[in-house]
Amino acid sequence: MKSNLPVRGRSVAFAAFLALLLGVLLAATARADTPPTGGFSSEPPPAPEPQAEIAMAPDKRTAVAPAGAPPEVVKAVAAANAITRKPYKWGGGHGRWRDSGYDCSGTVSYVLHAAGLLKVARDSSGLMSYGERGKGKWITIYTHGGHAYMVIAGLRFDTSGRGEDGPRWRLEPRSGRAFVKRHPVGL
Repeated sequence: MKSNLPVRGRSVAFAAFLALLLGVLLAATARADTPPTGGFSSEPPPAPEPQAEIAMAPDKRTAVAPAGAPPEVVKAVAAANAITRKPYKWGGGHGRWRDSGYDCSGTVSYVLHAAGLLKVARDSSGLMSYGERGKGKWITIYTHGGHAYMVIAGLRFDTSGRGEDGPRWRLEPRSGRAFVKRHPVGL
């Protein structure tokens, strides 16, 4: 079949065709490396939320920081693990860092202090102005005048929930709607 386009026009058309073909091949290759999502999007898939894992210990009291977590997060998880056998104690953790039990804000303060993120223990009202406003990428403190808890790498650490009272990793969800959300700077 003979084209009516001049030679220069055919060269431009051929170059455009090659560019289109290359783009289709590159897109197909990129899609082959990612799981199907039911539709095509020009946006890359969102990065998964960082998530701690409950260790396989029978008592489910030990969490493991995710690979690649910042050192402060690793220290926070280790500090939380260190007090999961302590009972709830009103005022616990405010008079001294190592205590026989911890209340809600004493628990949050202890973990933040051990991670190098807090110098002086704060009550739940004092935590309302801690760090930066909003949810953090790795650590979020949920607080209001009567209670405080935290989420570290996607896992809730709280003194209240199903089962025993005291500082524990909690698997059941909890609404943060009535709480002020704060996070350590940069985390």
